[in-house]
Amino acid sequence: MPGKKEKIILTSAFLPILTFLSFCFLSLRTRSKDDGESLAPPATPNVILILMDDMGYGDLECYGGFPYHTPNINKLAASGIRFTNFYAAQATCSASRSAYLTGCYPTRIGIWGAFSPESKIALNPEEETIAKLLKNKGYKTGMMGKWHLGQKAPFLPLNYGFDEFLGLPYSHDYWPVNYDGTPLDTTTQRGKWPTLRLIEGNTPIRTITTLDDAATLTTLYTERATGFIKKNKNQPFFLYLAHAMPHVPLAASAKFKGKSHAGLFGDVMEEIDWSVGEIMKTLEANGLTKNTIVIFTSDNGPWLTYGNHAGNTGGLREGKGSAWDGGLRVPCIMSWPGTLASGGICNNMVASMDLLPTVLSVCKAGMPEKKIDGVNLWPLLSGVSNASPRDEFAYYYDRNSLKGIRKGEWKLVFPCVSQTYKRASAIGNDGWPGKYASDSVHLALYNLRTDPGETLDLQVQYPDIVKQLTNIADKYRKELGDDLTKQTGTEVRPAAKVN
Repeated sequence: MPGKKEKIILTSAFLPILTFLSFCFLSLRTRSKDDGESLAPPATPNVILILMDDMGYGDLECYGGFPYHTPNINKLAASGIRFTNFYAAQATCSASRSAYLTGCYPTRIGIWGAFSPESKIALNPEEETIAKLLKNKGYKTGMMGKWHLGQKAPFLPLNYGFDEFLGLPYSHDYWPVNYDGTPLDTTTQRGKWPTLRLIEGNTPIRTITTLDDAATLTTLYTERATGFIKKNKNQPFFLYLAHAMPHVPLAASAKFKGKSHAGLFGDVMEEIDWSVGEIMKTLEANGLTKNTIVIFTSDNGPWLTYGNHAGNTGGLREGKGSAWDGGLRVPCIMSWPGTLASGGICNNMVASMDLLPTVLSVCKAGMPEKKIDGVNLWPLLSGVSNASPRDEFAYYYDRNSLKGIRKGEWKLVFPCVSQTYKRASAIGNDGWPGKYASDSVHLALYNLRTDPGETLDLQVQYPDIVKQLTNIADKYRKELGDDLTKQTGTEVRPAAKVN
């Protein structure tokens, strides 16, 4: 539960639909429409997407995280909507990021896994990203942070609609450095990885070779992001701030290291909170608060194998690297003061792919020409009675395995092999990982409303629900494919090939 009670605002216009609001309570400035019409959004806003790396559902203070404190993120949540059923597309870096930028399930566009420095695929430049489509509308576009969709030009952000980029091509653990920060033997697999380089535009500008170097990243990205806001305050802009943390190896700058009294993970979380505060202060100082949508979320759940250097799932099952809810359900906050009023909590199902069509609709920009999987959330956000744009979600993992289907409150999981953290040996400590472990998963039906931890199989009691979800799964298998049942999708597009 959140550390502080959230302020709930009800107007008389909401009273007739309290039953609906018990499922999705949105505290909005705009009045709910009973005739099914969505209220038109105001003038074209700026958009800031802050994407964390491996932040779990239970890591923020306003989602139950402790004993560190995140007052700036708490304030952001209090100024907007906090989502409780928000899903990343997959529980791994590259696949997840492709969905945020394209509005597609990763498998539709040929993306899977986390790209290593030797990866032979990249996001296809023919895909229309949110940055490219907003740029076509006249927005200035900037990215700071981790890209992880192609490690070298022409597969870096400038070729996908961004006017500027400062960051890393992939995760900062892809470097020839051991878990304790010492150089690795170059004869080992990890020791053969190339030196990690910070890139500006398409050009490497310096190396990241030590944990002290990694400790500069949060501040560096924050300062560049606030500079981008100031530089573009007189024109619409899209800012994508993709922080390196709290992905391992954890590293906090001197101004935060040891200050949280909650270990290194707490220090990192409080520095992330500082970063959000700097963004919000910059918007306020430049008169941009009411004309800027801020979205704060994560690429996937916590990498639990790192023990006390990992976050937590808030009681959801498993974590990163799995198709259980602990790997895919992540925190998400959306703030737009003056349009979305304060203190909202939305329990409706929402997915990362939905951000692209929602933002493009609000910003009056063109939609992608090719098919996407996201849905426009504006009817839900603007308070249309009984609006529920998304009612199902497909849990894909590994290369292209459909491991589960959710519809409403029900989740059906299919027989497969899954990574698990349910063994003591799978959990490490102080930056060192545990040993990889796997389990056999059997067909099972869970009710996520009453059993969010996915512990009680109800398939015998509800055979009709099993049949309904199986039919939905067959639809995805036909369209997107499924390695578990040896099916090739009819509506998939290839990733780019990297030479």
